[in-house]
Amino acid sequence: MRYYIADCHFFHAALNTKMDKRGFSSVEEMNEYMLKKWNDKVRKNDTVVVLGDLSFGKPEETNELLDRLNGKIWLIQGNHDRYLTNKAYNSARFEWIKPYEELHDNHRKVICSHYPIMFYNGQYHMKHDQSPKSYMLYGHVHNTTDQRLMESFIYQTKKTIREGIDGNMHSIPCNMINCFCMYSDYTPLSLEEWIATNNKRMEKIYPDWNEL
Repeated sequence: MRYYIADCHFFHAALNTKMDKRGFSSVEEMNEYMLKKWNDKVRKNDTVVVLGDLSFGKPEETNELLDRLNGKIWLIQGNHDRYLTNKAYNSARFEWIKPYEELHDNHRKVICSHYPIMFYNGQYHMKHDQSPKSYMLYGHVHNTTDQRLMESFIYQTKKTIREGIDGNMHSIPCNMINCFCMYSDYTPLSLEEWIATNNKRMEKIYPDWNEL
């Protein structure tokens, strides 16, 4: 099974108390909670695609964390993954580390980037039943004003009708999902689970979301 998650920020105390206001009594409690949620879901042979900013810890702390996390880990590098440039960090725990990747998951293209890409490769590709063939998974913006702007862009894009190459009128596909760890209670989720989680969350913001 393959799972996805973004912006865990292990060891990042400021995100617990300020920007994200995660509500843990300490960064140590936050770390242990996230680690448990990960390991309760992920088995040894599963793969987790981390969409950036896994750890804000020192290289030695991050090495120890990686040894405790279950599964194979693929890392899309985020702006806070600063341990990667330190010689004390051991990169062997990651299967690969890339700034961007295009994967296939159950016959669908998955665009993986730490930063949201508003016009992503394969955006207009649809199956015969008009279901999406491509998804753009991202992180970076957490649950901030920037994410509110992304949600507005996605909603307005999906509501926009234009003529397709077949001469018929279609809404513009925009299947972007913020895999922010707090949206899944810090649990890595499969693509199908992220789609369901995102639809449920977006419907609370835009009641006609699932009609688009």
